[in-house]
Amino acid sequence: MASTLPDAGFAGREYPVTAPYSVGREKIREFATAVGSQHPAHHDLVAARGLGYPDLVAPPTFAVVVAQRAESQYVADPAAGIDFSRVVHADEQFTHHRPIVAGDELVTILHVDAVTQRSSISMVTTRCEIHAASPEGAPGEHVATVTSSLVVRGEDA
Repeated sequence: MASTLPDAGFAGREYPVTAPYSVGREKIREFATAVGSQHPAHHDLVAARGLGYPDLVAPPTFAVVVAQRAESQYVADPAAGIDFSRVVHADEQFTHHRPIVAGDELVTILHVDAVTQRSSISMVTTRCEIHAASPEGAPGEHVATVTSSLVVRGEDA
């Protein structure tokens, strides 16, 4: 049986800006609890404001929540050829230009930076540029960059 791999022609593709994601206090608290972060700035508004933040501050890896919404455009695109049941997450890198805080409205632009095929696997690198939404919903202030690497096994892998 032939291996089914992602379409390498998607390298260099950019997807449209996402709808705004509203960062909520409870989402920050839930995420912080899930990843074991007990820092008061993630849970207590008074503590966060005492540290100079306007609201609860998200743990650095919270950006993945926003990034995965954008990445779903690519994964769900039938032309991309990704069978998510054959995906293994290989790496994630975060670059923050400012903290994510409750009350943020964030939009993301997804870039498919590379699709490299080797035998019966593909390595896919995506980059999500996360911005504060402008009043029109367009990208404004650059907030974070999330770079993800995925391994996609072909059917004969």
